[in-house]
Amino acid sequence: MLLRGHQLLRSRPCQLSQAATPSVLAFRVNRAAIVRAQRRQDPSSPDPAPLVAAQQARHLTSWQPETEQPWWQAVLQSMGKLTVGAALGLALVMTSPTAYAEVAAPTREAPVNVMKAPPQLEFKAPGLSDEELRNIRIFQANTPSVVNVINVREVRASGWSLDTERIPAGVGSGFIWDGQGHVVTNFHVIRGASEVRVTLLDQSTYTARVVGADPDRDVAVLKLDLPQARLAELKPVALGSSDDLLVGQRVFAIGNPFGLDHTLTQGIISGLGRELSTGLSSIKNVIQTDAAINPGNSGGVLLDSNGRVIGINTAIADPTGKGSSSGVGFAIPISDVKGLVSQILATGRVSRPALGITISPVPQQVPRSYGLGATGSNGVTRPEGVLVVSVRPGGPADAAGVTGVRRELFGAVRLGDIIVALDGRPVKGQRELFAGLDARKVGDHVELGLVAENGSRRTVRVVLADRERLAGSE
Repeated sequence: MLLRGHQLLRSRPCQLSQAATPSVLAFRVNRAAIVRAQRRQDPSSPDPAPLVAAQQARHLTSWQPETEQPWWQAVLQSMGKLTVGAALGLALVMTSPTAYAEVAAPTREAPVNVMKAPPQLEFKAPGLSDEELRNIRIFQANTPSVVNVINVREVRASGWSLDTERIPAGVGSGFIWDGQGHVVTNFHVIRGASEVRVTLLDQSTYTARVVGADPDRDVAVLKLDLPQARLAELKPVALGSSDDLLVGQRVFAIGNPFGLDHTLTQGIISGLGRELSTGLSSIKNVIQTDAAINPGNSGGVLLDSNGRVIGINTAIADPTGKGSSSGVGFAIPISDVKGLVSQILATGRVSRPALGITISPVPQQVPRSYGLGATGSNGVTRPEGVLVVSVRPGGPADAAGVTGVRRELFGAVRLGDIIVALDGRPVKGQRELFAGLDARKVGDHVELGLVAENGSRRTVRVVLADRERLAGSE
């Protein structure tokens, strides 16, 4: 089931909102002070501190949005605007009013003020029910493991000055992964940060280094800069499993909504196997819960009734656009997170397979020679598949003989192959293609079903390459 109209949990430095075109996002800062500060930044200057290679990762199977222009104009513009391996992961592109769960962004004049929840590691209260005692134990056992993650950005001190200063741009949540000082959070919590700071339960704050991230799955790993004695005091979370969850199970969420640190809410698992659309890609197997999740819960933990982490709180349904809980929240399953974190800790990044092509929707006015498309009840013929716009020379698709759009002598434009199947499964559009690739790994062989401009059909075998390595070899 593909969910639309949801709102991804975001630390409040910026909110994703749709711009005039479906594939372009405008980042909207949610506090006037931060808006003013960012306006003073030189718009021509690059991002002050790009975050590791993961933030610069590019999809080597790239998507070009459909336009209302004649097919040949769209194709020519695609060839002119997109280099082979154009960026797909520059932003999470939403197909609906979607934004991340957020917390209040502090102003320049007021530093981050996280409202402290006093540690309560013991309790003695007569007359409490067994359920209440369980809730208290879960909270007390996990509170030391949940942290505040502060996104600090560098902005110009004033419009006429070359001086810059660093200000807190937003606060999210995270949790201690191991005794080496690694912290896991959502990627969108730290996106665009010049510096990341982490505040522990005792309100001590430390600088954190970004080890790596997977923007596609919204997971990031940080490393705290702590002395050895302090590392020994860290309490990692107890990891559970999300493989055998059932709808109706009791769950608990701990995070920092609205700057209120270490807030506990509870609910049940409302659904499993959800899919959150991020426009060009999606996060699959997401857990749905009715536990209250609000701005600032991004990167916090979702716990089972034994106090074990089963997910990372990431998204909320927000039909009103006000960024508050509607009783429909989403968490990335911890079983998926474990594999991502392991890759990041080992290599600093997550390896993604790629074909080495740029693709586009099949034009509405696709030549009849392809023999594609079916007429719907409204009488409109909608071609299926994806058009190969360009092929990276020497890449996997090129080696398999896949062809892209090309201009011939005297300016004639010839369309490229159209991908209609992946390993025998129909490809109706980009979503099916990317879903199929996401299920594979680098080095796997896949079979692409292709239709050429003359209508001939063929199947080619492609060996998937590492997307980042392909991008780096350009």
